[in-house]
Amino acid sequence: MKTFILLLAGAVACACAPIDNRPAPVDMHPGNAAAPDISSASTAAAVDDPYLWLEPSDDPKALEWVRARNAETVGAYASTPAFTTMRDQILEVMDSEARIPFVGKMGPYYYNFWRDKANPLGLWRRTTLSEYRKDHPKWDVLIDVDALAKSENERWVWHGADCLRPDYRHCLVSLSRAGADATVVREFDLVSRTFVKDGFTLADAKTQASWIDANSLYVSTDFGPGSMTKSSYPRIVKEWKRGTPITDAKLVYEGTNDDNFISAHRDHTPGFVRDFVVRSIAFYRHEVFLRGKNGSLVKIDVPIDSDAQVRQEWLTVQTRTPWTVGGKTYPAGALLAANFDRFMSGQRDFTVLFTPTDTISLDSFSWTRHHLIVNTMNDVVSHLEVLTPKAGEWLRRPLGGAPALSAITAGGVDADESDAYFLTVSGYLEPTTLYYGTLGSVATKTAPIKHAPRFFDASKYHVERNFAQSKDGTRVPYFVVASKTIKPDGSNPTILYGYGGFEISMQPHYSGSVGRAWLAHGGVFVVANIRGGGEYGPRWHQAALKAQRPRAFEDFAAVAQDLVARGITSRAHLGAMGGSNGGLLVGNMLTEYPQLFSAIVCEVPLLDMKRYTHLSAGASWIAEYGDPDKPDEWAYISTFSPYQNVHKDGKYPPVLFTTSTRDDRVGPAQARKMAAKMLGYGDDASLYENIEGGHGGAADNKQAAFMAALGYAYLWDHLK
Repeated sequence: MKTFILLLAGAVACACAPIDNRPAPVDMHPGNAAAPDISSASTAAAVDDPYLWLEPSDDPKALEWVRARNAETVGAYASTPAFTTMRDQILEVMDSEARIPFVGKMGPYYYNFWRDKANPLGLWRRTTLSEYRKDHPKWDVLIDVDALAKSENERWVWHGADCLRPDYRHCLVSLSRAGADATVVREFDLVSRTFVKDGFTLADAKTQASWIDANSLYVSTDFGPGSMTKSSYPRIVKEWKRGTPITDAKLVYEGTNDDNFISAHRDHTPGFVRDFVVRSIAFYRHEVFLRGKNGSLVKIDVPIDSDAQVRQEWLTVQTRTPWTVGGKTYPAGALLAANFDRFMSGQRDFTVLFTPTDTISLDSFSWTRHHLIVNTMNDVVSHLEVLTPKAGEWLRRPLGGAPALSAITAGGVDADESDAYFLTVSGYLEPTTLYYGTLGSVATKTAPIKHAPRFFDASKYHVERNFAQSKDGTRVPYFVVASKTIKPDGSNPTILYGYGGFEISMQPHYSGSVGRAWLAHGGVFVVANIRGGGEYGPRWHQAALKAQRPRAFEDFAAVAQDLVARGITSRAHLGAMGGSNGGLLVGNMLTEYPQLFSAIVCEVPLLDMKRYTHLSAGASWIAEYGDPDKPDEWAYISTFSPYQNVHKDGKYPPVLFTTSTRDDRVGPAQARKMAAKMLGYGDDASLYENIEGGHGGAADNKQAAFMAALGYAYLWDHLK
């Protein structure tokens, strides 16, 4: 359970998809897909598109075409003994029982969701702290998703559980059909280990449901025609009483069709119980209201583009743009704190907890009972600091920095009860270590309790951080993982991976899949920290918003050119890989920088930027890319829309597009259409569409291992 109320778009995801085989974030919004809108205002502009018929995800004709493309791709790249070995090696990583079972605390227990070979759909389970400290803890299985799926003849994919404090007996369990963002919500009793008969149940939709008390919920869902925004998320939040039909639920707040989503939730912290309503206007613009017992709403007067949180007596505000308040101006990227009740009464006295510099940015922060752990990055390397509230300036002391070229994160275990925290350290060559510690007034006690296994011999490799100079002179960091004996002769097969969007940082991350499937074969793996991400705070993200989006592509191209200039690789041996927003990135490498790469893998991508707002959850990302239905904005969006910019006789490098039929966030239409268009031009384009998996691309580890191996096998075939 969260120990604070997230007042912004924590429930809204970007266009991303985290997969073990690379450090990708892929998260644009978790949600329920609207049908492709081919009768909208954009129809006139789409009239000349011969591939509109591929947009409906489940259309029989479209699926027949997809199956034919899948067969071609499997025959070309996934039918050899070498591919089978690679896939099995990756699956061994994903299914390993030696992986760290990360946990979250609710009451006296520590909860974990686990997938392995015997349980491909997974187990929801719990244990005690004393057991968890052991090498082989005893787990109490609460829900066996494989058994549930078999009994109900449904491919359920676990999407989490929200349990009611303080007893943590009744839980709202979210289950997805085959991995889509849309979920079914059911009430589950942890004592009887059964779903509650006639309990709270919500049909398949992009739903947010949370407990008010034992007999009522806040529910944002599809209440029928007109209840969803054009982004395909709930426009209405209601209060639903137990034993009454959902149609009788009481309206709490109603947004507009142009909003992203509307939600509400209660902070159950003892002594600080409060209710909040969130109106997400756009991806980075939110209005937050404190809800009174009589249903009245009072707006929290913070900038609508800031991230604000309330935890016990404290309001924290993380600014995205400069904010002048109380006679002072605070810079973008700062972290501020004030007493929440005094703030709501009109006082505007803030304590500055963090101020960014040119190289240091705020990555995250987390509360324990009496302290705040702040995680910062200096040129994408982590450092932790402990802050303790007091009148005036808060007390500060270091908690530790990450080992060279690695990442370290820390978070409170249960901020209402203790100063315990978990700390993780990970690097490209260092398997993750999990520490458990307790913060004191002066000293800190920390001890390692879990170590991830080593899946490859890291002693053969080294990591270096370099900087490339982008077209406009901007200094762009990137990490290179390569053999210690690498020769700077340009002959090394190299994957350049990037994301560059939604203020998401690409930090060092251990991946056994990368080690086994790429490094061990002599490949070089490179991660570019391009603009659009959050590596240097809001300014780094905002530098590539909307009309400035090409700056991200220029950064990525600059890294590619720097790799060649250093002799690490050459055009003949350089490939690009990216997913979701990263798929848009490498799609632009394909169309705008084809001379730099010999092969590209483009996963769950955005590509048709003319119609993206009319496909799945696309309208929720207008704040990131712009609105193509407005001529002045399409004027610049058109410069980075790969589907419109691919032309006959373009001399493009070979490209593999991967997607999922069940992706209701970005949707499979974009990869399908781009592959079809390029094939129509006679280009070397391949497509593989997993029938399950949602925006993550896979519904279980076996599918994930196949998809990962397919990408590596494709690149190896073209770059070796």
